[in-house]
Amino acid sequence: MSEKSAFVVSPDWLEERLDQPGLSILDASWYFPFQNRDAKAEYEAAHIPGAVFFDHEQLSDPGSALPHTFPKPEAFAAAVSSMGITNEDTIVVYDGPGMYTSPRVWWMFRTMGAKKVFVLDGGFDNWKASGRPVTDAVTKIAPSAFVEKFDAGKVASFQQMRQIVDSGSRQIADARSAGRFVGTDPEPRPGLRSGHMPGARSVPSSSLADKGYLKDLNGLRHVLDEAGVDLSRPIVTSCGSGITAAVITLALESLGHKDNLLYDGSWSEWGAHKDTPVVTGEA
Repeated sequence: MSEKSAFVVSPDWLEERLDQPGLSILDASWYFPFQNRDAKAEYEAAHIPGAVFFDHEQLSDPGSALPHTFPKPEAFAAAVSSMGITNEDTIVVYDGPGMYTSPRVWWMFRTMGAKKVFVLDGGFDNWKASGRPVTDAVTKIAPSAFVEKFDAGKVASFQQMRQIVDSGSRQIADARSAGRFVGTDPEPRPGLRSGHMPGARSVPSSSLADKGYLKDLNGLRHVLDEAGVDLSRPIVTSCGSGITAAVITLALESLGHKDNLLYDGSWSEWGAHKDTPVVTGEA
């Protein structure tokens, strides 16, 4: 059997541990308006027993004009404490289709110092389809205190990205679709130029999973190799708004790659500037 990531858990693993003390389960689903899915309403209608809802819009920096900006560490700690989560918990994150928005929350918690953080392989859609337990009951939350230990060195700023693009000091792995990368498909957010950063490699987040399940380690390595990503070099991941970039980060960490950053502003920031270099066509 092919080896899987140490950072994902199987539906069987989670179902066997649903009543285990110290387990926190998060529904981190989020969708674009054009997807016609309401993540909060879906959670309220049915979720894994014991799960709480992680709202990407609420757990972002309100002072930023960009979508989904990493929140201030103290604000993150206060919010997740109110959700009954501690940094000592075993934290399992899921989303609807699987390997879409849950890796972002996995990355956020790890960047805030939590150690035992995992992504549910297959997502909630597959969980439901296989007849596993769901509920619409309101999850009871016990008071907790999440103690953050923010690692700012895992988050790339706009200034850092300018230096990276200019110097080529890090490889850039872009998780957006191939069409958005080459500039043939429009960006889903208005006011953004189309294309990619000079030197970037196209690694669509969807290429790293199969029907919501993260590919095995050999499969992940093959996708990154085919994209021209050298795992012996430093890497920064990017996407549209910093969410699906974390799917690449999950793949990298699964393969033992540690020298990686996530560009939080991603294309929502880079593509909005008028003076940032943008390339269209294949890398």
